[in-house]
Amino acid sequence: MILQPLVPVALLVIVVIPLLVLTGTLAVQGFRQNSPAGRHQAWSWLRRLAIVVVVAVIGVGPSLPRTTMDTSITAVDMFFVVDRTGSMAAEDYDGTSPRLDGVRADINSLVADVPGARYSIISFDSQASRQLPLTTDARAVKSWTQTMDREVTARSQGSLVDRPLDELSRALTASAEQHPSNIRLVFFMTDGENTADGDRRSFADLAPLIDGGAVLGYGTEEGGRMKEYALSAAGDGTEGTYLKDESLPGSPDALSIYDPVELAALADELGVEFVHRTTAGETTQMIAGLDPEQIAADGRRSLTSYQMLLWPFALLLSVLLAAEAVAGGAHLGRKVGVEHA
Repeated sequence: MILQPLVPVALLVIVVIPLLVLTGTLAVQGFRQNSPAGRHQAWSWLRRLAIVVVVAVIGVGPSLPRTTMDTSITAVDMFFVVDRTGSMAAEDYDGTSPRLDGVRADINSLVADVPGARYSIISFDSQASRQLPLTTDARAVKSWTQTMDREVTARSQGSLVDRPLDELSRALTASAEQHPSNIRLVFFMTDGENTADGDRRSFADLAPLIDGGAVLGYGTEEGGRMKEYALSAAGDGTEGTYLKDESLPGSPDALSIYDPVELAALADELGVEFVHRTTAGETTQMIAGLDPEQIAADGRRSLTSYQMLLWPFALLLSVLLAAEAVAGGAHLGRKVGVEHA
């Protein structure tokens, strides 16, 4: 048991000590009279002394410890970097589903693997942006995955895997400065295609800020077809026909083929493993290396809080006050007057 005072202790002492001295002294004086009236007076002051003691006990706030499992203190920052270029809509995931379906499934699975972490989402297409700052709200992550889609086809400027480099660098640096003891996990979700002009920059400088994670590669060597994507006047996303490869005779359907070499190189730079994702499946192996001293196997840690134990003393105080009221009522009910001979 510990004490959690409801009022400053100094103030409590200033008020309680004089009252204890007063009621105690008057009770002793009553007993010294050695008469029925004196004993009645003594018991009355003893009752008032008990009231002061109970009020003092309530004032110091006796509290009992209570240990619960809490997810809000998991010392893990998880960063999801999501490729939303048009090729991520290629239909070669788990048969003929878009690759982004795999991204949705894997994000939700990883969040479930590490409950109570802080989650952040950075997406990139022609530009990179922070879609979700670090938050413990897993519902916000799920909501984003449900509504996210590829970039509008007409706005596409090709793919470069390094587009989120600056945004990810800022996010990791801020995390390291604000919570240096936290574990930082990065899950980079892409097909590895680089179709825009220029050489991509390396992510190697970020490796010291990363404790784990994975590069999740989506797509197949056979490739998948992609549909056009546009926004209606109402702002709703609509799919069109399959994109065509105008560089080939007959303009066949364009195919997006994932790049395992690029994905492996990206994973090596970040210091994480490369995992090829072609179907939905467990993701627990990607976080298996977390420090058991910092996070329990189920992502939870024990939290000790203290609950004030006031009701027994409040009940006792009510009984004492009721007795005082009864005694006071009996005193007022006595006849007062002059007795004639």
